[in-house]
Amino acid sequence: VDPVVIAARTVLAIQTLVSREKDPLEPAVVTVGSIHGGTKYNIIPDEVKLQLTVRAYNPEVRKLLLEGIERIAKAEALSARAPREPLIKIGEAQDPTYNDPAVTKRLSAAIARQIGAQNVLEARPEMVAEDFGEFGKAAGVPSVLLRVGAAEPAKYEASLKSGMPLPSLHSSGFAPDKEPTIKMAATALTLSALELLGKP
Repeated sequence: VDPVVIAARTVLAIQTLVSREKDPLEPAVVTVGSIHGGTKYNIIPDEVKLQLTVRAYNPEVRKLLLEGIERIAKAEALSARAPREPLIKIGEAQDPTYNDPAVTKRLSAAIARQIGAQNVLEARPEMVAEDFGEFGKAAGVPSVLLRVGAAEPAKYEASLKSGMPLPSLHSSGFAPDKEPTIKMAATALTLSALELLGKP
């Protein structure tokens, strides 16, 4: 039994979860971001560890993906006559972050009145790993995740013209324009608090 081969077949098989098993109109991502196994080229290891990211807007789609990963991993191990089932752990699991439409509209308007409507943009939904939504869910209140632009204006304009994206938040190339970014973030948070809690 070779766990490297089992892992390789598992990685390939789970790609069909997104392409073949879910509704094609429902966005989803399954990424194998880490594979670890073995210590030497001529020794078959006892185990291989895979680390995956699973993302979906719809909790039912996420459930389908997680069940599919478990089903495929167990089936690949069984087909290779592995002596035991694979151990599957789910960690760092968050539901999708959901911006409440009414609160989003209210805060966007309040911030736009102060900094100008041209500086408040509606972003497209993104497949990012974000635990912010857990706060609102735990408190039982609607929530909104605001993003503050952090790029120097000249670099932002150059990115728009060239079509080349700026380095993202978790990139080694991310270099925010510190002073204006901190000032704008503080302004947006203050305006949001005043809008939601009542102006003095």
